[in-house]
Amino acid sequence: MGRTFDRLQLLQIDSVNVLARAHYLPMFSRLGNYDVGILHRFSGSAPRRMVEYWAHEASYIRPDLFADLKVWQKRRWIGDHGLDPLLRQDLEKRILEELAAARPLTARQIADRIGHREAKSTVNWGWNWNAVKRVLEALFERGAVSAAGRNAQFERLYALTAKVMPKTAGRQPAVDKDESMVRLMDAAARAHGIGTVRCFADYFRVPRRPAEEAVRRLVSDGRLEEVSVEGWQGTHYLHTAAARPRRAAGQALLGPFDSLVFERERLERLFGFRYRIEIYTPAHQRQYGYYVLPFLLHEQLCARVDLKAHRAAGFLEVRGAFREPEAPEDTAVALASELVLMAQWLELSEVQVADRGDLAPELSRALAQRARPAPAPGTKAPAGT
Repeated sequence: MGRTFDRLQLLQIDSVNVLARAHYLPMFSRLGNYDVGILHRFSGSAPRRMVEYWAHEASYIRPDLFADLKVWQKRRWIGDHGLDPLLRQDLEKRILEELAAARPLTARQIADRIGHREAKSTVNWGWNWNAVKRVLEALFERGAVSAAGRNAQFERLYALTAKVMPKTAGRQPAVDKDESMVRLMDAAARAHGIGTVRCFADYFRVPRRPAEEAVRRLVSDGRLEEVSVEGWQGTHYLHTAAARPRRAAGQALLGPFDSLVFERERLERLFGFRYRIEIYTPAHQRQYGYYVLPFLLHEQLCARVDLKAHRAAGFLEVRGAFREPEAPEDTAVALASELVLMAQWLELSEVQVADRGDLAPELSRALAQRARPAPAPGTKAPAGT
């Protein structure tokens, strides 16, 4: 699992839990029925294999990328922008003093400990964060505090960065901006295998112009090769460490925040698959559903399914199943297998398919076939099986 994370470089974090937390899904897509406790240990126990910071969005990253990302991440709009300077200065001092003496704490716990109270905001700015939360996020963006973990409500547990980072990460002297960008673009190119400057820059959400210069450095150093791809427009780059298999034979359900689907134009060029997340689209305007996962089979994204985990009732619901043009004949059978595996991973007892989407009837039959008990040895299977 560690090698897989090192290749991906990051796992995006999202609070939506209709199926599973976003950072759990990429490992399931690549490894199958794995123990999520390993990810908890990677991010919550020393020495940490992954730490939280801003990357593509809020993400788990490799600790050795922290210092480089801190140079280039400029998301101060999410923090204490607009706060009264005296209030900001006072809160920052008290927060840092509290974290220096305490175990990791949530924003609410810190506010209680330093005695900060304020009226609940009616303005929908900053996700209605209070001043303590906003100052904490500014300190997080600056790299002064980090997340030591998450509680059961998925709230960050804040700690001083020096208490969180491995000894080898985050404590180096100031890094050279140009060199840091070269390292980031090398990491992004390794994760992609092949892509454009836009793809690589978007992976860590860094500025395009310095990313272009870093890519030129990588080409000059022999780590990237400029290539052309039949049917693709523009300049593309291939990392010298990229695998070049003759054929792909895997199958996987890809979460909406999987790094393979970050760059929509690249996804469409690779697979002819147009994908948009519809979480924030009003229900009556959604084409496919709330939490839709593309299904990769062999070398095609051949279907998509809208999924919901009913944990109390113990089943995985397929709220909609849709076939792509030219999907292989075995799409429903392969998708049924992957859904059963996902249900097992989520500790759910069955998969139920709603009657929505052109693939739903065939998928229901494939799941029913899987659930049918095998004939006893030496007996003839019933007709039609």
